[in-house]
Amino acid sequence: MTVARILKNKGRKVVTTDPHASLQEIAQELTLNKVGALIVVSSDGSIEGIISERDIVAAIANYGALALADAAMQHMTPQPPCVEESDSVDGVMEMMTVQRRRHLPVVQDGRLAGLVSIGDVVKYRIETIEYERKALRDYITSA
Repeated sequence: MTVARILKNKGRKVVTTDPHASLQEIAQELTLNKVGALIVVSSDGSIEGIISERDIVAAIANYGALALADAAMQHMTPQPPCVEESDSVDGVMEMMTVQRRRHLPVVQDGRLAGLVSIGDVVKYRIETIEYERKALRDYITSA
C-alpha cells in the first residue's frame, strides 16, 4: 500500500506556518489544531522546514522562555526529507524509524500534498493486520 491510501483516509489538510512566526504563535497553532508539527512554507508555498513540539521544548530548554519570541526559522528542521504519494507505507515506516522522524511532508509534483505522522502509519498497519486476521479467520471458518 502507498502513502496515497493514508491520505485518502485521513485527509490532505496540512497546517502550515511562516518562517517568521514566533514559537509562541506556533505553540498556539499546534494546540488549536491538535497536531504535533507544522510545515514551514515560504511565501511561494515551497517547503522550508518543519517545526514540532519537540523543537519548541528544545528551544526553551536551551534558551529559556525568551525563546518563545524567536522565529520558527531559528529552531525548525530545515529542508526535511519528504515522501511522495506513490511511496510504500513500509518504506515510509522504515524511513521514520531509521531517521527518527515523527512527521514527513508528502509532496506531489513538487507541491505540498499532505503530511503523514508515525501515528498515521501505525494506525494503517494495525488496520491492515486486523483485516488480514479477519480474512484468515473467515477462510479457516469456511473451510
